[in-house]
Amino acid sequence: MTFDNEVELHKVKEIFPEARMVIRIRCDAAVAQCPLGMKFGCNPHTEAPHLLNVARALGINVVGVSFHVGSGCKEPAVFRKAIFTARQIFDYAATLGYNFNLLDIGGGYPGDHGTSIDKIAEIVNLALDDFFPDPMINVIAEPGRFYVSSAYTLACSIHSIRAVNVEDPVTGHNTVNYMYYINDGVYGSFNCILYDHQHIVAQPLKKHTGNKFYPSSIWGPTCDALDQVIDKTLLPEMKLGDWLVFENMGAYTLPVASPFNGFPIPKVHVVADENIWMLLKDIFPLSESHFVIGNTPANLRLGLDIDGTDTWSLPALPITIPVCGNGGLIEEHVLEFVGPIE
Repeated sequence: MTFDNEVELHKVKEIFPEARMVIRIRCDAAVAQCPLGMKFGCNPHTEAPHLLNVARALGINVVGVSFHVGSGCKEPAVFRKAIFTARQIFDYAATLGYNFNLLDIGGGYPGDHGTSIDKIAEIVNLALDDFFPDPMINVIAEPGRFYVSSAYTLACSIHSIRAVNVEDPVTGHNTVNYMYYINDGVYGSFNCILYDHQHIVAQPLKKHTGNKFYPSSIWGPTCDALDQVIDKTLLPEMKLGDWLVFENMGAYTLPVASPFNGFPIPKVHVVADENIWMLLKDIFPLSESHFVIGNTPANLRLGLDIDGTDTWSLPALPITIPVCGNGGLIEEHVLEFVGPIE
């Protein structure tokens, strides 16, 4: 488990003193799509030495260092700085008697169409050769966005159109701005706009003849005015039932989507080459046996086993719950479960 503050160390000491801990340091990219350092990571120079001394005094087993430069990193050189800083933490920990063997270099790797990981890979590999040549050091990463960002393409249909006449401040002439309402929005797949600072590009599914484009905005289906997918873009004149396509919709989209206002979460349709499908169709789904759990205390495993051998201890039923009613009077409500609990 990672830690970046003293409170977590005391909690671990009390609840799970056998844990193997990883100190998370902060080393932010100057430009990142989603900065993480403002929430996680200790200062490697002023805070990390103190935390490692506290961990040593508490007898906590710290085994390595982790960092995350920020999701969607636009500054490849920051990885070298972070890896060098991690080396300094490794060396300081050795003076306390620790023998670190884990380095987690986090994520932030590009995965959109037209991007490449080569530049970052070159910097990371060279930095590891320079600062962590020992093959006994386990180096791991968190390349989620790299794998899935361009794996999904979202297709949305236009269910309503509003044409608004807007006066051009320069010419004084009226121009038509189109507002297109589609069947997904920021409470669904496009939550990546709010929470991941994603730059969304809309493309008509069908090619339109002519080269006339109109100022347009794109809106989600809910009743909330915040539900705006794109504020300003240029599109040909679209019709009801036309489809808009959005690429690079695999990162931080569906996993955070909600059915707000009753609109369903989009269905996923797999498009694959026949040869690939033949390879994948009979593969069994992943189960707990595919993962190495390690030595986990029984109280943390309780109820988590897939085979259902462990179950949570439920109180005797029915349960009487005091509820505050009108006028502050206490009423009693009886809670009963009907049928099996799975």
